[in-house]
Formats: sequence, C-alpha cells, structure tokens
Amino acid sequence: MKLDLANYAATMARYNRWMNTKLYAAVAPLDDAQRKADCGLFFGSVHRTLNHLLLCDQMWLARFTGAPVAAVNLDDELFADFEGLKKAREITDGDIEHWVEGLVSSPPPDRLHYISVSQNAARDVDFAQTIIHFFNHQTHHRGQITAALSRQGVDFGVTDLIFMPGVGLAS
Repeated sequence: MKLDLANYAATMARYNRWMNTKLYAAVAPLDDAQRKADCGLFFGSVHRTLNHLLLCDQMWLARFTGAPVAAVNLDDELFADFEGLKKAREITDGDIEHWVEGLVSSPPPDRLHYISVSQNAARDVDFAQTIIHFFNHQTHHRGQITAALSRQGVDFGVTDLIFMPGVGLAS
C-alpha cells in the first residue's frame, strides 16, 4: 500500500467498520444494565462510550463536509436504546466510507476551521492532522471498551489492524 492520506483514510475507515461490527456483536449479548453500568471509562459505561464515539464521528464528519455540527456536549446521549445506537453506528460507518472515497478525487483543503465543542473556541488546524485524529480517537475509545469487556469476560476477538480481512495479503 502506498501511504498517502487517501489510502490511510480508506484503510482506517475499513478498520473502523470492521471493529465496530465486532464490538457491537460482542456488546449485544449484554443486558442493558451491564452495558450502562459505570465501569470507570472516561464516559462511565460501555453504552455512554459507544454514544460518545458515534457523536464525535458524526461531529467530525459534519466538520469535514461543511455541514452544521449539532453536538452541544461531548457526553450527549444520542440513543438510550442499544438497537437505535447500533443502527446509527452502521449508517455513520457507511457515511465515513463514502466521505473517504471522495478524498481520492477531491483532496481536502490544507486547513480546517471549526468551533471546538469542548473549548467553545474557534480552531484552525491542519486538515490532515484532523483526519489522523479522527481515526485515532475511535481506536482510543474502542480500546477502553475492549478493556471493560475483557474485565467482564467478553470475547471480542482480534483487534489488530493487520488481521483485518484483506489487509496485507498479496494480490
């Protein structure tokens, strides 16, 4: 794989979908109380952390595409029910993949200007770094969730990118 921003983003978007599918499958057998129990994550529970990931992915996608950002707080609960959260996650993962496809034909600008939700301040940052941050943020919080699931004895399978189907295989 030639390493450029578009290929990086395409790989990470596939990894994002793969991991979210695995993670939601691992979380699905838990009951609502288990998903919503405070287990010491930044956002308390597995459920609230999944909500945070969805909210932030939608927020960054809106920034990337110039759409309005609806988030007010980074811990807003988008969905109280797991099925609604799961469905929105699947749709958002498709939206991410669709956005990434456009990076090949229409590279992003050099800078991204936006209003930070956490700081309520204008930001002007390198666009490529925001894309890297976007995917790194997902991995960071999924790592918290997998640690919490591991403590509960839940098997979520392999999480290494190089074991994602289709990665690193000779053509």
